[in-house]
Amino acid sequence: MAGLPSSGVDVDDVSRAARLAMLLLGGAALVAGLAGALVLIGTPMPSEAARLAPSHGVLMTLGFLGTLIALERAVALGRPWGYLAPLVTGAGGVALVAGAPQATAALALAAGGAVFVAIYVAFSQLQRSLHLAVEAAGAGAWLVAALLVAVGQSTPVVVPWLVAFLVMTIMGERLELSALVRPSARARAAFVAASEGLIVGVTLVLVLPEVGIRLAGASLLGIAAWAARYDLARRTIRARGVTRFIALCLLPGYAWLAVSGAVWVVAGPVTAGAAYDVALHGAFLGFVISMVFGHAPVILPGVLRVPLPYHPVFYGHLALLHAGLLVRVVGGDLLDLPGAWRLGGTLNVAAVVMFLMASVAAAVIGTWRRRHGGTRRA
Repeated sequence: MAGLPSSGVDVDDVSRAARLAMLLLGGAALVAGLAGALVLIGTPMPSEAARLAPSHGVLMTLGFLGTLIALERAVALGRPWGYLAPLVTGAGGVALVAGAPQATAALALAAGGAVFVAIYVAFSQLQRSLHLAVEAAGAGAWLVAALLVAVGQSTPVVVPWLVAFLVMTIMGERLELSALVRPSARARAAFVAASEGLIVGVTLVLVLPEVGIRLAGASLLGIAAWAARYDLARRTIRARGVTRFIALCLLPGYAWLAVSGAVWVVAGPVTAGAAYDVALHGAFLGFVISMVFGHAPVILPGVLRVPLPYHPVFYGHLALLHAGLLVRVVGGDLLDLPGAWRLGGTLNVAAVVMFLMASVAAAVIGTWRRRHGGTRRA
């Protein structure tokens, strides 16, 4: 208002700075998780990186992806308390990186998950829909996963809950978009049945692992088949630019999700070896990270209020991700070729690093163009 003293700082700039700080907390967990991954595949690393290896999975899924997803949902909710979810989750990830006891850090991640659940409770008061119910179930799976880590449960017990968190969250959003292709009531019922089967399956893993993991695997197969039939990507793959790029991220991701589900059905509750590696990284790399690559040009501008213009160079990190995973699974896990497993893992890490570099470069270029005459179409 005229006549009043000004702090010289725009309110939106302050909120953008806060969102960026939370995103950087998740970024720290991502970098540490990638370092832990390199240790696990046998890459020579500084001695400090060795302690990150046991936390690699939690850092990548809850520390990084949990912070990113919670931040996006907090922005969508638009209530200050919602930002506690990414803030506390990001702090829990950083605490894990800094060497805090796993139980302490996991409790922070669980607290972030509890606020994340509360966000969906708030959403339900504004709108009741199937896609929000699916995402809410994913939020609950995050909370359970973090609590299992806090009480010292083994990684194979926690992994199905982490898979449920990410699959339900991603598929809830895809379900919302599927309304554009108007799936029938029977098709929507099939999706609900597969989603419920996944939650029941991961719950049974705690008491009847043989039954639970196979039910969860069959449910992943059902979800992947449903997405291959009804996801909007089947149509948008014929488009151009960023729309086609997103579709080419999604469709291979569903194929990898089906691979993971099939392994769980056939192999059961394996805790090590080739089958475990295929199921784990088919879901987390082939499905989840491919989805992250595809949705980043849409989500990050909404979170940070900065442009992230599409560029064909984005296909580089997408191709490297899937090529590395194929080398790892086919050459390393199935054919047991010396060095293929390590090479594939290294290519996967390189793909994520390339994604980060390409995203930062695109954001910088997009911001510069917006400030100097507008954004040019790719």
